[in-house]
Amino acid sequence: MNNLPREKQIEAIAALTEGVSVRAAERLTGVNRCTLLSLGIRVGQGCAALHNRLMRDLNVSRIELDELWSFCFKKQARLTPEDGMDKGDQYVFLAIAGAAKAILSYRVGKRNQEHTSAFVADLRARVLGAPEISSDGWNCYPSAIEDAFGIDVTYGQIQKHYGVQAGVVEAARRYSPAQVVGVSKLRVVGHPRHISTSYVERQNLTLRMQQRRFTRLTNAFSKKLENHEAAVALYAMTFNFCRVHETLRVTPAMQLGVTDHVWSIGELVDAALNNEAPKPAGRKAGPFRVIKGDRE
Repeated sequence: MNNLPREKQIEAIAALTEGVSVRAAERLTGVNRCTLLSLGIRVGQGCAALHNRLMRDLNVSRIELDELWSFCFKKQARLTPEDGMDKGDQYVFLAIAGAAKAILSYRVGKRNQEHTSAFVADLRARVLGAPEISSDGWNCYPSAIEDAFGIDVTYGQIQKHYGVQAGVVEAARRYSPAQVVGVSKLRVVGHPRHISTSYVERQNLTLRMQQRRFTRLTNAFSKKLENHEAAVALYAMTFNFCRVHETLRVTPAMQLGVTDHVWSIGELVDAALNNEAPKPAGRKAGPFRVIKGDRE
């Protein structure tokens, strides 16, 4: 992998960010799949470090939270006591800026209080001020948000109620949920003006479409948690820095003022492998500087 030309590295990572499976990327690029996996992990871990460093001190007025179901190695129902916590259900917690559409924070782990609290605490460390937060009805969020934000937040939950037919398994657990028969909105802290998770739910669909291992009913699922986490980190950086949002006409990172230009996949790969962000556009020298400002 160390001898893989830069052009092939970029070609391989570009394929992985467009919803192509590892084996399909191997056929398209001619790069061995073991090399592809190794490269993907290195770039993914580098993307996680970049996100951790760059996505800080963010001015956002509204945030949406949600969890995306996925699994590693085998589904939860087939786990044995010897399998450990790295296998089975692995939820992707996502925090999305309502106006900038940026992924502010993410976390991969079990859907429990421990991971929920760690996710919300990480979000608190990245955003400034007292944003308005919306989430689904997951019962671990209220205490996690109270611990992380205190009174410096307005927070509401949206809960969907499904109609369940006789003889059908619980609606929330089915592959295709039953018809929504009601939606209730709960003001948990303060008086939020908007209680909605529409943007983050759309983000969940985008993630499923652009990372092959998240596609349902395929054998492209992650076999190791390390690979799964690297794929999420790669997706988050690509979405924030490399893809122009159709509504914003700029990337989400540009909308937040974190960068001043659209990153290419080549810039992302170089930055991830070297742990150094590209220089601002139009400058020949000088370190990269994070520009802070409220674009909400």
